[in-house]
Amino acid sequence: MRNLDWRRKTWAGLLAGLNALLAGCAAVGHVPSLEPGNYQVLQATDPALAAALGPDRSFYVEQVQDSLQFLAPPRPPETAPRRFSYPLRPGQHVLLVGRKFDLDVFTIPFKARPPQGPVPVQLNTNFNAALYFGRRLDFYHLNSAGQPNGQPAPQIRTVGLGYGLFTGLGSTAVTPDVTNQQTRIASGYEGFVVHVGAAAIYDARIFNLGLAVGADQLLGPDGRHWIYQRKPWYGVLFGLDLN
Repeated sequence: MRNLDWRRKTWAGLLAGLNALLAGCAAVGHVPSLEPGNYQVLQATDPALAAALGPDRSFYVEQVQDSLQFLAPPRPPETAPRRFSYPLRPGQHVLLVGRKFDLDVFTIPFKARPPQGPVPVQLNTNFNAALYFGRRLDFYHLNSAGQPNGQPAPQIRTVGLGYGLFTGLGSTAVTPDVTNQQTRIASGYEGFVVHVGAAAIYDARIFNLGLAVGADQLLGPDGRHWIYQRKPWYGVLFGLDLN
């Protein structure tokens, strides 16, 4: 029983934190309407909607003006899909989540490399680009808010969170200090690297930001001497939403 109570409190805390995050993202995460599709209902504060949802949590949802149209597979012994409409109301909100795969192109503004031997922590700000592929969760907070003309209107705030893998190309400074004095060019040069890794992504619709951990493969004959060859680094992925 204690474990069940703890899980309920944890889930309630997560929902509260997510609602706070969505409220704080109103400026950058506002969308004019909900895109029709399959969603899972995470929270419904209106008892009337909660009763209409029943035990089902997965629905095809479509927004029609200030109302949400819900469609769910039939429950046995029913044979027809369940359909019902819910008008958004002031003071009540609905929290939906949609899941999909995501493909994006990011830049990596910097990589922080842990110390290797006598070389301390390094901050690499050379050009780096990455192709990211992963799983994405889009959270939608829907309610109704009053307008200057006194008429209520739907208000939708959204934020996307994701996780996945990336690969890409970049450059790095190759000097005698990072090749154990084995580089063929004493003055150093810009080396070509291929990187792979994993990242967690935050998408506020205007921009995308991610925390990444990866490893580089320096191409060319100095790769075998490079002290960072296939060693982990930590960095940031950044991109603009051009859709």
